[in-house]
Amino acid sequence: MVSASESSRGGATPLSRRPVVILGATGTVGQRFIQLLTDHPWFEIVGLAASGQSAGRRLSQACHWLFPGQIPAGLGEKTVNALDPDRLLPKQSDFTPIAFSALPVDVAREMEPRFAEAGFAVFSNASAFRYDPDIPLVVPEVNAEHLSLLDHQQQVRGWPGFIVTNPNCTTIGISIALKPLDVAFSLERASITSLQAVSGGGYPGISSLDILDNVVPFIDGEEEKIERETRLLLGRVGEDGQTEADILISAQANRVPVIDGHTVCLSLGFKDRPTVTAAIEAMTNFRGPQTVCGLPSAPSPPIIVCQEANRPQPRLDRDASRGMAVTVGRVRPCPLHDLRMVIVSHNTVRGAAGASVLNAELLVAGGRLR
Repeated sequence: MVSASESSRGGATPLSRRPVVILGATGTVGQRFIQLLTDHPWFEIVGLAASGQSAGRRLSQACHWLFPGQIPAGLGEKTVNALDPDRLLPKQSDFTPIAFSALPVDVAREMEPRFAEAGFAVFSNASAFRYDPDIPLVVPEVNAEHLSLLDHQQQVRGWPGFIVTNPNCTTIGISIALKPLDVAFSLERASITSLQAVSGGGYPGISSLDILDNVVPFIDGEEEKIERETRLLLGRVGEDGQTEADILISAQANRVPVIDGHTVCLSLGFKDRPTVTAAIEAMTNFRGPQTVCGLPSAPSPPIIVCQEANRPQPRLDRDASRGMAVTVGRVRPCPLHDLRMVIVSHNTVRGAAGASVLNAELLVAGGRLR
């Protein structure tokens, strides 16, 4: 069990680094997991796995490294294993094995339950199980209490391990910005327009001939994910699962020629209409649950409010707090609803791998993992 008195970089920590494996290690999000976990104070990468032709090859041969610099020292020569939980179980470990999943949805649907059956705590960025009633969809600052579903999940499915999911990359930034406003003023409706970076489509992603000098006003399934997942994150949790919040949401998703960093324009209506000053104060003072504050990956504060008229911008603001914070700007009255604003968040850090890592940190700090 984890003691609250044990600390590292401001948060509770295990006495030694826990072994973790990365599923789907050769893709964009898998590589981001590698980058974030290489020097993590709580976790140590002991296994890499992928499907298809990547299995059996060295990481340096199996993937086209997408980030600045070289593959982290010692990992380039590491063999990428097949997706076999028995072969990936850490040997002679006193800890619950942890798997971070960046698998494609069809592969995740088959393989993630196999890892949970083998005793792994699976932290998934895939959408395969986000809407299952017994599998929590979690952003720690927004709905950490939804992790209470894990006991029910293990009981119903008979797994010694479990699956925790994080939302779609765009939804995470939206939900963090909306949470303090919903708590203070009761959100009733939201019009959402996203301008999404090309890295959100994976590698090689959309053709340069399609995106350069262009905006593509369609991302398959994205608008439905934004609408449903935002309501789930702001909703309630009970014995029967997560209940969506009663909020009317209309989303429009667009792909734009930006490498990293999703921009979202919001128009919001509330039961209790806030002033601009009150809304900014609510977001500026927001910290999320005390159990999240001080975790190694947790941004402090989670929301940064810009006063400049031309901010936020992806190139200037996506890396705030190591890419884990959400930047908000242009908060002003809206003639259609009550407020309008613009947010920017890093889609492959806060919106993907970093979200799963923060979920794992929360469960470790809370003593939920052996």
